[in-house]
Amino acid sequence: MTQQVEIWTVRRLLDWTTPFFQRKDVDAPRLSAEMLLSHVLKVPRLQLYVQHERELTAEQLSAFRGLVKRASDQEPIAYLTGVAPFFNLEFKVTPAVLIPRPDSETIVENVLQLARHEVGFSNPRILDLCTGSGCIAAAIASHLKNLDSVIASDLSPAAVEVARQNFASLELSDRITVVEGDLFEALKHASDHRPFDLITANPPYIRSNLIPELDASVKNFEPHLALDGGEDGLAIHRRILSAAPDRLVPGGRVYLEIAYDQGDAARALAATFPAYTEVKILRDYAGNDRVLYLRKTM
Repeated sequence: MTQQVEIWTVRRLLDWTTPFFQRKDVDAPRLSAEMLLSHVLKVPRLQLYVQHERELTAEQLSAFRGLVKRASDQEPIAYLTGVAPFFNLEFKVTPAVLIPRPDSETIVENVLQLARHEVGFSNPRILDLCTGSGCIAAAIASHLKNLDSVIASDLSPAAVEVARQNFASLELSDRITVVEGDLFEALKHASDHRPFDLITANPPYIRSNLIPELDASVKNFEPHLALDGGEDGLAIHRRILSAAPDRLVPGGRVYLEIAYDQGDAARALAATFPAYTEVKILRDYAGNDRVLYLRKTM
């Protein structure tokens, strides 16, 4: 007697996986299922809607089930697919780098606005610290065609390699230099030592005692080196603000990402550095405090 083979189509898999993800508290259950399935089938996600009756091979089904299991254990979808969107660009991500989030687009939006509307910043020279995947540096460079140059640095060798690959895939390698090192110490590896018009960074800003309370998808999978901001969450910000004036042109600007509840603390910290004449807290799309902005004295 011939054994009946169970057939799994795109529609059936999505209909099964979506409620399964709901029960497992996976974020955006339907979208997550679609992203994993499109990754396995190697098709754009929207193509799933015109391939509802497509049957998966045994190999594809096995691969999909493996990813579903890992996602149900809270492993981030971006790490499972190896890519994440940011500012309408696609970035390679690995567990060596934070997953790009819309919150960080606040820095990009404000830098672009400054470059397009303020005299003296139309072709800025930019330093992006704690670059991670390189998403902030790449998003700015891809939209400012006439910028002078960008240097992107990170302490993690693995993160530097991911950023380098992203700049190459986005055809930005000729405009962004990647260097490895601890904040400004990384600049010793750069050949151009001119001061910068702008310094951007998404530094670690989670207070150390809060790391165990983070969602499992974050604390168990994303790099703690890029999360842990010390006792008050602003340890790296403090180091950047202390050293940045020596690296900025007169009137240069600094944009540092912060947590939604750190606005007052970040402003108070900035007030301890007399090198800055203007301090603002910029808000993200949701209206939350998100970026510490400073202007160096002239």
